[in-house]
Amino acid sequence: MSGNTRLQEPGGSGLAEVDEPAFSGLAERHRRELHVHCYRMLGSFEDAEDTVQETFLRAWRRRETFQGRSTFRAWLYRIATNACLDLLAKCRPEPATGGEVLWLQPYPDRLLDELPAGDADDPHAVAVARETLELAYLVAVQHLAPRPRAVLILRDVLGWPAKEVADLLGDSVNSVNSALQRARAGMREHLPTERQDWTGGELDAGTRELVRRYTDACLATDIAEVATLLRDDVRCSMPPTPGLHVGREAVVKDWADSGFADMEHLRAVLTSVNRQPAVAFYHRREPDGAYLPLTIDVLRVTGGAITEIVTFHDDRFPRLGLPELLPADGTE
Repeated sequence: MSGNTRLQEPGGSGLAEVDEPAFSGLAERHRRELHVHCYRMLGSFEDAEDTVQETFLRAWRRRETFQGRSTFRAWLYRIATNACLDLLAKCRPEPATGGEVLWLQPYPDRLLDELPAGDADDPHAVAVARETLELAYLVAVQHLAPRPRAVLILRDVLGWPAKEVADLLGDSVNSVNSALQRARAGMREHLPTERQDWTGGELDAGTRELVRRYTDACLATDIAEVATLLRDDVRCSMPPTPGLHVGREAVVKDWADSGFADMEHLRAVLTSVNRQPAVAFYHRREPDGAYLPLTIDVLRVTGGAITEIVTFHDDRFPRLGLPELLPADGTE
């Protein structure tokens, strides 16, 4: 078999004759979309990485089971979904009191840009692709039991027919449809009520201006100014640190109690995470030293106000492709 033939999408019993380097080449084409699929299932960037590796290992070991009844891509999704379900059965706890998902991790937009373009002419498909990666959606998904979660993602995000989902899960179409109804009801319970107002596209001028004002106010440690940018029912969390603060008054009090107003020597880098605006903050701890990573705030904006802030620790900076430090002289 020639090298070119080996790298074609296999059909029938084609995998039986594919060697390991050629198989890896086939699988790697789908790495990013499988990683995002596992991330939606698990809510953790790192768990998703481990699960994709497990998926490729299982696929290689079971390559003779590929009979060509589905595409190679769908076969990989089947293996990845089951690998996620196995992990969830072993070690995933329930969300904390108040709905916190303490294992939640951010996903850098620069890696999301590697996803296949899909149907750019279908506005609904584009909106779904964006919204189902926002942190609020991921948190809501984590409240679902594992199998309804898988059904929801396969049916509503990936658009799989009920029969294919039933085949993947070894279940009936009726059971899949019932699980989908339960999952959609659970999502309505945990999703923001103003979902129709989610970003769903590029940031508009008003949102960019709001993010700029938020950044400037934080750099000035002006809590009063930050408070004017928050909606009354704003939510603020900092996974994996427990503690969900709901409402402008509670959030402002938490910042005041933390000593935020007394901080000095801050700088910021604007970025985007999970298709949402984000601000990475750096702190200079020595008078003449570099600015080192502090935290990154991922913002959800609705109706001209900040409705949610999810803050991640400095250990997320490398994964997000952010600078490891900012020089003290202001150059990068």
